[in-house]
Amino acid sequence: MKHRIVVLGAGYAGAYVAGNLVRRLSPADTEITVVNAEPDFVQRLRLHQLAAGHEIEAPQLADVFAGTDIRLRLARVTAVDPERRAVAVADADGGGELGYDTLVYALGSRVADHGVPGAAEHAFDVTGRPSALRLRERLDSLAERGEGGSVLVVGDGLTGIETATEIAEARPGLSVTLVARGELGAPLSAGARGHLRRACDRFGITVVEHTTVEAVEATRVLCADGTALASDATVWTAGFAVHPIAAASGLEVTESGQIVVDRTMRSLSHPNVYAAGDSVHAIGDNGRPLPMSCASAGYTGRQATEAIVGRLTGRKIANVKLVYPGNHISLGRRDGILQMVDDEGRAKPKHVGGRKAARIKAGILGMSLWATSHPTFGLPRRKRRLATMPVAAAANRVAA
Repeated sequence: MKHRIVVLGAGYAGAYVAGNLVRRLSPADTEITVVNAEPDFVQRLRLHQLAAGHEIEAPQLADVFAGTDIRLRLARVTAVDPERRAVAVADADGGGELGYDTLVYALGSRVADHGVPGAAEHAFDVTGRPSALRLRERLDSLAERGEGGSVLVVGDGLTGIETATEIAEARPGLSVTLVARGELGAPLSAGARGHLRRACDRFGITVVEHTTVEAVEATRVLCADGTALASDATVWTAGFAVHPIAAASGLEVTESGQIVVDRTMRSLSHPNVYAAGDSVHAIGDNGRPLPMSCASAGYTGRQATEAIVGRLTGRKIANVKLVYPGNHISLGRRDGILQMVDDEGRAKPKHVGGRKAARIKAGILGMSLWATSHPTFGLPRRKRRLATMPVAAAANRVAA
């Protein structure tokens, strides 16, 4: 009987793990299934560009996994039962259940409205392709009116900064306002903060600092100080949250819902479950939790792969470095900021800005897309046979 590996999610982390596993494990012993709600790979790092009106590549997952022995199940995950080792899914045919021996949980994150009234009903976001396209349609309709319009971006994290500058550059007829809870670009070095302010001035972006939004309405947002900011399109970028499926399943999670794992990305509560990407609470080599990012998805995905291959084949598990080197921020298509951080996560004094930073960011995006679109390229061609079925897995199957 083959060892069933099910990967939930085909984003940066899930697609990477699935491709690595199928390249390194013998198909005579393993069966790998990827479950994803969308038929294409979503370049989440570029969804703000899609919303602004640019076209971005969206490779079909069926093409990405063609010829790899990976089974693709287009369905939405509705529940995980780690005691029964089963995943419930829903699709156009009604869905069903998938059994597994090893589960890789990589469902990523979604927008967090923090319970702010009206945010879910009236605000747009760029955390998924459908939501980014809805924002794009709204911006198109504002442009078609020929009277301009106001776009309000709530949140001055990396996503908020990139969204505001991208829209301002691509849609010069619109008035863009960026609402910051504290000082704009507070985590950046002084030089990078200055570069960011100059970019906002160049794009004509109005920056409202030290402001908390308490409610979102159809045509305005209400702030804690009593002011109201008019908005024809409010974009909510004030944080991310993981899907509640992990917490509901009984897996050990943090208060934020991220799965608690050991150094190898293995669940502390259920050893046949691994997590990667935004879904995992991984402690980096500096002793701090890794932030949600594409880089973290790569490191945690690689570590999960090494652990799964090592344990299933009876080999030593390699430790992958778990670091966060810095932030790469695009400011439109021709400007950007590259801000490296130290071991404490603090910005280093120097930064790279301008076209050079923009080219570096574009290179990272292109490399991420290529690596995901070619999941088995450049990996060892030797497919390892499994060792004797792990005792825990064998016991679970008998119990089932």
